[in-house]
Formats: sequence, C-alpha cells, structure tokens
Amino acid sequence: MTSRKITVSAIQCPLGGSREENIQRVMGHVRAAAEKGAQVILPPELFEGPYFCRDEKEEYFSWARPFEGNETIARFSRLAAELKVVLPISFFEQAGQAHYNSVAILDADGAVLGLYRKSHIPDGPGYEEKFYFRGGDTGFKVWKTRHGTIGVGICWDQWYPEAARAMTLLGAEVLFYPTAIGSEPHDPELDTKDPWQRAMIGHAVSNVIPVVGANRIGTESGQVFYGSSFIANMRGDKVSELGKTEEGTVEATFDLDEYRAKRAAWGFFRDRRPELYGILCTGDGMTRPAGAK
Repeated sequence: MTSRKITVSAIQCPLGGSREENIQRVMGHVRAAAEKGAQVILPPELFEGPYFCRDEKEEYFSWARPFEGNETIARFSRLAAELKVVLPISFFEQAGQAHYNSVAILDADGAVLGLYRKSHIPDGPGYEEKFYFRGGDTGFKVWKTRHGTIGVGICWDQWYPEAARAMTLLGAEVLFYPTAIGSEPHDPELDTKDPWQRAMIGHAVSNVIPVVGANRIGTESGQVFYGSSFIANMRGDKVSELGKTEEGTVEATFDLDEYRAKRAAWGFFRDRRPELYGILCTGDGMTRPAGAK
C-alpha cells in the first residue's frame, strides 16, 4: 500500500508594483514551484498590491473586488488547472457594503472550492486593518483538495492557537498562513520575525502537523517586510526557509499517512479535555457572564 505524500510550497517576493505586475510575478513563482514538484502553492497575503493597511485612506476601498466574478481568482483558477496544483488566493473582498480580507481556495482542476474570511483583524501602527475589514464570518474551515486536506488562516490568525487547533480538529493535514508582516513603525528596534515563526512552529508541534508561512519582502513607503517564509514539520523543525530579502519559493514533502499515525500516537487529541475549556469561550476569562448567579 502506497502512502499519501504531499509537496507544499510558499512564495516570497516583493509586491510593491501595480496589480498586473504583482499578479504576473506571483504567477511566475507558481510555475517555478510547480516545476519543482509542488502540489499546493501558497502566495503571500493581499498580493495584488502594496500592503495598503499602513494608513487609513478611503481611496483604497476601490481596490476591493467581489468573490463572484473575480478576475484575479479566475486567472489563477486557469493556472491551477493547467499545472494541476492547489492555490489559496488571498484578496481584498467586497461583499455588498462589507469588506473582508479573504482567501479563495482553488483545487488542482481549477475548481473554486470556497472562501475563508480572516477571523482575527489587527489594529495597530502600520497594520490598521480594522479600518478596512470586518472580522470574518465563515468560521475556520478546511478544504478537501485533490492533494490533501488543508487549513488556511490569514496573517494575524497565525498567532492564535485556537485557530490552528480548530482547523486540525476539522481534519486539516497541513496548515497554511499567507502573511504580510515586517517592521513596526512605532518601534523601529522591534523585530518580530522570530516570535512570528515561533508562534506557527508551536502550532506544528502541538497539533503534529506541517505548517507553511508565506510573507512578502521589500520596502513599501518606509515599511520593510522581512520575508523569512518557511515550512516546518510536525516537530517544529524548519525544513525549508528563505532569508529576509530573498525572492523565490521554498518546498517540502510530507507523508500524510505517517503524520496521521504520529498524530494519533502522540495523544494530544486523545487527551484533550474539551469539557474543561469553557473559559476559552469567554472574552474576559470569566466562566459565566458578568452579573450571573
């Protein structure tokens, strides 16, 4: 009996150009990763343009596009079908009067499997996303693709162990995180690269699952994106990684059946006590609403 294997990839590149320039750049990297044998290829977050959330400007709302009839998604759908690869495509979504930071999941035949909307929305200097995006309403989801079952969170989601655990409980075999992260305008001495990686590596270890993070590089209006895209195995070992300024792709291959067996053997899911975790469903750490008897 042959085991099920999956080869995954993350794309890292500058994305400060026009929409067409950025799309063409990412498409080129998708082709390059596919030539290396990648079956699921992850571009960075909001790759169609520069990271516009540095500032609160109403003009950027014109960059949003609906999910239905989305030209960029359609182009990558055709590319996915041509190369027989799975593509999580990040985009700025307009849905009626609402706006979301979203990912469309494209299967290896080009089929659009569905949509995930970013659950956790940050709000801080240089990352003022709450001005643009509503908190996602899709809940955490996984996708049964031709090459395996994947879970996809978006950037700030990657800091939350609850999101990784939820996707793994739903059956994810690999976790993917498209990202846009770099320098902190309020504190030029702060470098979050190591804790950023460690947070996702922790998800890999505690869920016995591979993790893939894709970030952009380059300087956009003074904000420096630090790249460092990587792939970690279930032990938290970084098996493939790019530097802070390096453009390209990283790849790794995992045996999904082996990982499923090891996930069971480690006992993290056997020994869970969900009946004790009610406090996680509160906002302030109280076990019952304020004022309740």
